[in-house]
Amino acid sequence: MPVQLLAIARNTFIEAIRQPVFFVILLLSGLLQILNTWGTNFSMEYTDSAGMTGDDKLLLDVGLATVFVCGMLLAAFVATAVLSREIENKTVLTVVSKPISRTAVVLGKFLGVAVAITIAVMIMLSMLLLAVRHGVLSNATDTVDQPVLLAAALAVGLSMVIGAWCNFYYGWHFAQTATLVLLPTILFGWGATTFVNPDWQIQHPLDDIRAEVLIACYCLLLAILVLTAAATAASTRLGQVMTIVVCAGVFVFGLLANHFVGRHAFQNQPVGLIATAEPTIVGDQRFEDRGDRYRITLLAPPADDVIRIGTSFYYGPNPNGSGMLAPAFEPFIGEAEDELPLSSTGEPGRIAVVEMASDNGQEFFVEIVGTTRIEPTRPPQQDDYFFTEPTRTNPIALGLWGVVPNMQAFWLLDAVSQNRVVPTAHVGLVSGYAAMQIGALLALGVILFQKRDVG
Repeated sequence: MPVQLLAIARNTFIEAIRQPVFFVILLLSGLLQILNTWGTNFSMEYTDSAGMTGDDKLLLDVGLATVFVCGMLLAAFVATAVLSREIENKTVLTVVSKPISRTAVVLGKFLGVAVAITIAVMIMLSMLLLAVRHGVLSNATDTVDQPVLLAAALAVGLSMVIGAWCNFYYGWHFAQTATLVLLPTILFGWGATTFVNPDWQIQHPLDDIRAEVLIACYCLLLAILVLTAAATAASTRLGQVMTIVVCAGVFVFGLLANHFVGRHAFQNQPVGLIATAEPTIVGDQRFEDRGDRYRITLLAPPADDVIRIGTSFYYGPNPNGSGMLAPAFEPFIGEAEDELPLSSTGEPGRIAVVEMASDNGQEFFVEIVGTTRIEPTRPPQQDDYFFTEPTRTNPIALGLWGVVPNMQAFWLLDAVSQNRVVPTAHVGLVSGYAAMQIGALLALGVILFQKRDVG
């Protein structure tokens, strides 16, 4: 089966990159990236964070969205052409009539399309990185980045010239040759520009390479591969138009999944965002034993008078209350004095506000009180959200949210624009989530294809 699978994947890959729409969408994506450098100069934001100005943040946002939409269209068109069209033309019958399982057909088709889509997305992302390096042309007096312009022009021009030459003299397919030449040339062109600045002076390549941007590009590639799996599964039963509609529907609903489903999965309301969290004992960062105390300062005073001595203190990195870092405990009941003392023997463990440091509730002290041991995952820290009650979970909404491909899980632009480091563990979680979504969609495609009449 592996040999058969690879043979199907190879033929599918060649067929995919030979489609005229494949190379056309690549060129269209490059043209849109050029237009983005002219049309994203209206952010009205001049602050500089994460190494990028406001306009350049908008350029990255619009550029990634351009790659996302182009990748979705490409996945739908290519997957439709290599499977549903073969079913309609009865050409797939020559494959399934041999001792080849239908599972191998679906997996082989996806593998071939996935490799072709990966090549296309890498080319489009390289064009995006060149556009980000160039920056936004804010007015007519701005000069173009000549190294970027030269690298892009040489890469595209060389690929088209070689593609035309090989097509004329050797009969090679133009789109296939041009695409396979464009991938290494555009990557080399982008890499070469990182060694020189716009004035052709030598610079350190890391001055232009930002890890967070590359991670965001990688996660975007995973999202497009999930859409490719959805398109492959849909094409086992639907024609070209309906496959494109289904793929676009998965794309749109995946972007809105957080709003329609995700916000109902976890129910909690944050009181505020933690600006600083400091232990009262300098150098003692522990927050795990009875008596451990932290001084908390919120980014802004709470809107209501909800913080008082004895108020329960929960915290976590997400505003919806998912991933809470403090375990659930019984709330404090009764009237507290000016400072909440350590509870007497037998009292349940809890994390509570024990002393107010400001009248408006913006600063206060929290402490682990009670004799029953509770174990927070880690101490509170900056950018955690503060809650006064544990998070309630809706299992139905949570299950539905886990089934629907959530495109927002792959969109890391907010972390990039806010200059936040993307943890390696998070990248691993996103990769695992993509693998499970792809596996589930391909399993659905195999089930749909098993009973499909192709004769």
